[in-house]
Amino acid sequence: MVLDEVWRGLDGVEALSGPHGGPLRRTVKLVLDPLVIRPVRHPACAGPLIGADGATLLASLVHAHADALRATAAWFTLLKQVRRGLRVTEGNPQDLYFQRCFELAVTAGHPDPARDRPRAEAALRDIHSFAAGRTTQALKDHLTDAERAERLSALIAVAWGRRPGAVAGREFAFAPLLEACVSGDGGELFRRLVASNAGTHTGISLWYREKDCGAFDLGLTEHPLPQPPRLGASASTADLGLPFDRTVYERVFTVLQASTERAELPAIPDLVTDEIARSCAPWALLDETLRVVASAGVALALGLSPIVGAEGMSDAARREHRSGGPRARGHESGSDPRHAVAGGRVTAEASSHREFSGERRREVGVASLASAGTGADSAVRAREGAPHTRAVAVDTGASAPHTGVVGSRDSGPDGVGPERSSGETAAHRVVNARWRREAYVLQARRLVVSGAEVEGPLGAIAEELRTPWRPYLRRLWVRLHGRDVRGAPADEPGELWDLLDGVARSVMLDHRTRVRKALSVRAAEPGAAESRAS
Repeated sequence: MVLDEVWRGLDGVEALSGPHGGPLRRTVKLVLDPLVIRPVRHPACAGPLIGADGATLLASLVHAHADALRATAAWFTLLKQVRRGLRVTEGNPQDLYFQRCFELAVTAGHPDPARDRPRAEAALRDIHSFAAGRTTQALKDHLTDAERAERLSALIAVAWGRRPGAVAGREFAFAPLLEACVSGDGGELFRRLVASNAGTHTGISLWYREKDCGAFDLGLTEHPLPQPPRLGASASTADLGLPFDRTVYERVFTVLQASTERAELPAIPDLVTDEIARSCAPWALLDETLRVVASAGVALALGLSPIVGAEGMSDAARREHRSGGPRARGHESGSDPRHAVAGGRVTAEASSHREFSGERRREVGVASLASAGTGADSAVRAREGAPHTRAVAVDTGASAPHTGVVGSRDSGPDGVGPERSSGETAAHRVVNARWRREAYVLQARRLVVSGAEVEGPLGAIAEELRTPWRPYLRRLWVRLHGRDVRGAPADEPGELWDLLDGVARSVMLDHRTRVRKALSVRAAEPGAAESRAS
C-alpha cells in the first residue's frame, strides 16, 4: 500500500501503471524491486510490512528515480509503436522491454519520438534477435503440420505405452534430508537418494496410485490418474493446465516465454521430441536429481500448515473446518486422502481411526508412493514394530494426501492447533514460521475459522491456504521443468534448499501481490476511504 500510494503521486508513468493508477505487477517485479528499491541493499524496504523509516526510505527512492521512471514509460510507449510498425508479435512486451526501457532512460534520457526512433528500432531488433527461429509461431507451425502431427502423436503413444510399472517394496525416507538441507548439509543423503533412483520410483507410483496420495490429490492433474499428453496447438499463460495435464505445446511454449537466451535452447523439432520423452517420464522430468527434489518437495509440501489453530470456532464451523470445506479446483470429487496412512518406513494401517490431522501427513511418506506395490490399490508394508497411531482434526481445513515422510507431531486440544512438534523437520519450521507471519495469512485464518464463505481474491487465497501443498507443488514442478529443459540438474548440496525455499517464497509473494492488487482496486472504487501510508 505504501508503494501504491507513492506511485500514484507520480505523473507521466501511465504506460507502467494499471487501470486504477497503481504500478503494474511487472513494473514492480522488473523495474521497481530490482532497479529502484533494491531491497537487498535497503533491508528497511524489504518484507511485506515495513516501518515508518522503511516507508520514508521507499518514498524517497521512488521520488529520486521519478525522472528515470517517466523516461522509462516514454521509451516503452515508443518501443510498442515501433513493434507495431515492424509487425512483431512475439513475446510479452512488458516482459521483454521494461528493463531495456529503464536502461535507455538512464543512458539516453527522455526519448524524442522522431530522433530516437532508429535507436528504439535497433533495441527492438536486438531484443528479438535472440530467438534464432525459436518462436511460438515456429512451434505452432511445427505442431499443426498434419503429417508431422500424426507422427508425433504416434511417438507419444509409443512412449506412454513403454512406461514401467510400479515396483513393490521400495521405501525412501526424506525427513532426514529435510532436516539437514536447511543448514546446507545433507549432500550425502541427497546423493544416496539419487543413486537409489528414489525420485524415479516415487514418480512412477504417481501414474498408478488413484486414491489417497496420487497426482490428483497433490493437485498435479485434474484426472484420477495422469493421462498421456496431447500435442496441442495453442496456449495462454492465464489458463495453463495443471502440470501433468499440459499439452506438449504448452510445455514448450512456457519454456520459450521464460527464456531470455533462446538461441541457447535446442531447435524447435528437438525441443518437441525431447518434451514428448519428458512428459512420458516419471514426474514428467528426465533428470534424476530433479525428480528427487520433486519428491522431497512433496514431503515438505504436505507438512506445510500456514493456517494453524481453530480455537474458539463454533461447533458448526468446527465441523465444516474438519470436513475440509469447499474443495480446490479440480478436486470436487475423489477419495479422501485421509483414508490411507503410510509412509517411508513408518506405516499406520487404516483402521477405525481414519481421521488424521493436517500434521499427521508428515507421517506419510513420498516413500509410500514407491513402496505401494503395483497398481493403485496395493497395500503398503508396515514397518516392523511400528505402533499404530491416531491423530484427529485438520489444521488447514482440508487433509493432505499422505505422501511424505517428514516426521509427526501431536495435535493440540481436540486435535486442533499446534503443539511442540515431535517430528517436524527444520525445513518445515522455517517455511511455516515465515508463512504464518504474513498479514494476509492471519486474515485468511480468520475467514477459515469463522466458517464464512468469502468471494474474491481473499477468499481464493484462503482456499489455497487450506490446501497449501497444491500451489506449492505446481510452482515447484514448473521450476524443475525449466531446469530440466535447460539441462541444469541440482548437483550442488545447497541447491535443494534453494529450490524448496525459493518456491515457498514465490508462493507467498504471489499471494501478497494478489492481496495488494485487490486492496488497490478496492481503494480506487468510488466511495472508498483514502489510502494512507503506514
